[in-house]
Amino acid sequence: MVDFLTGEFLNEESRRYRITGRLIHTTVLCCAVLTFTSVAAQQPGGSGDVPVPAQTLDGKPELPGRVEVQPVAKDDEIGQRIANILKTTSWFGEPRVTVQEGIVFLKGTTGNDESKLWAGNLARNTEGVVAVINQIEVVPSTVWDFDPTFQVLNELARGFVRLLPLIVVAVFVIALSWLFARFTVYLLRRGLLDRSLSRLLREVLARAGGLLVMFAGLYLVLRIAGLTQLALTVVGGTGLIGLVLGIAFRDITENFLASLFLSLQQPFREGDLVEIADITGYVQRLTSRTTVLMTLDGNQVQVPNSTVFKSTIRNFTSNPNRRDDFIVGIGYDDSIPFAQEVALKVLAEHPAVLGEPEPLVLVESLGPSTVNLRVYFWLDGGQHSLLKVKSSVIRLVKRAFQDADISLPDEAREVTFPTGVPVRMMESGGTGEQVGPAPRKPAAEPETVATESEAGLQSEAGEIKEQARRSWTPGENLLTSSSSEETQ
Repeated sequence: MVDFLTGEFLNEESRRYRITGRLIHTTVLCCAVLTFTSVAAQQPGGSGDVPVPAQTLDGKPELPGRVEVQPVAKDDEIGQRIANILKTTSWFGEPRVTVQEGIVFLKGTTGNDESKLWAGNLARNTEGVVAVINQIEVVPSTVWDFDPTFQVLNELARGFVRLLPLIVVAVFVIALSWLFARFTVYLLRRGLLDRSLSRLLREVLARAGGLLVMFAGLYLVLRIAGLTQLALTVVGGTGLIGLVLGIAFRDITENFLASLFLSLQQPFREGDLVEIADITGYVQRLTSRTTVLMTLDGNQVQVPNSTVFKSTIRNFTSNPNRRDDFIVGIGYDDSIPFAQEVALKVLAEHPAVLGEPEPLVLVESLGPSTVNLRVYFWLDGGQHSLLKVKSSVIRLVKRAFQDADISLPDEAREVTFPTGVPVRMMESGGTGEQVGPAPRKPAAEPETVATESEAGLQSEAGEIKEQARRSWTPGENLLTSSSSEETQ
């Protein structure tokens, strides 16, 4: 059989071998063509998009890959392509690219050697480039180079313009929340006014409601801004913030909470005579931090509310009746029941001593030279002064004992004789005369209930309150005046 390609005469077996070889060559050639076509399709085309240079983790530019222009590249196209890429990076100052017969000339300035090397590799990997002459000058940036600053400011300005609608909405929501918060505080104040709550508690509850409305507005603003996680952190972290503030300002928080409880319980009112932490005085006001007292000496004392809340409070005004006592000693030769009767008569006739509860005169103890009697009596503390009434009662009991010839011996062991010791000279006849001055009889005590030195028996509460009114007192008063309630 004759082969059509070579014209040779072939037998049947040779013809089969030659056909098989040609089929194998044809198959290999088709596979090579398909492989070359797929590789060419994956290469980047010559579109007008300018690639943005990649950077490494440390901020330095990566080495650029191979850049292709067209299958048949021209010098002006190569130069334009490289120049566009260099301008896009903004790493180079006045970049200029010139291409002659495939040789690329790079000129311009840059701030570091890495950028210069990157430009050279970029030109070298561009399709159609034969050689690269890198004449880019490295000019380190000076201290007074404000270009980076201006770039940052420009970025901030562009970011502000992009966020301007969101800022407007946020301001509107915050303003609306503030108005709703004030309205909520107003409604809560009006609603709690009819309830039997203290002024401080009403104010705290009202402001707490307004604060919740403000927190709701802030949460809404954060959600609008897309800061959902931050919004949840703010809402969930308010308790933690309160705990931290409570630890940091423990004393302030403790005094404020104590003032809240004191205004709720109201163990005293304005103008009450109290004793707190061994300090006795009239209450001027209760502030959010301290309780202000005007002592009986006319001094203003501020006691921390935490101390007031934890201390024992003696309120002498809540029950105006007060009991006081004193001790008087009589001789062993005197009759105890008679002395008790004399003292009770003085108490019964005294205008400032109350008959109910009745006064008492009890035997207290047996001293070295006296029998000690304790005298108990009651008085109205709102009308009379305890110190003045006690002074008057002691003076009148002493006078009554002297008039009744009840001795009041001294408990001292050493006896002095201020008027001298009387001495009698005895004669043989047994008569004698007294030598030395005779003992003087003590002057009689005045029978008046109150002497001039005691200045009456009325209470000094009015005078001390007038001094407190004239004095400067810090803070807002959280108490109600007792005098104003009595007039109402």
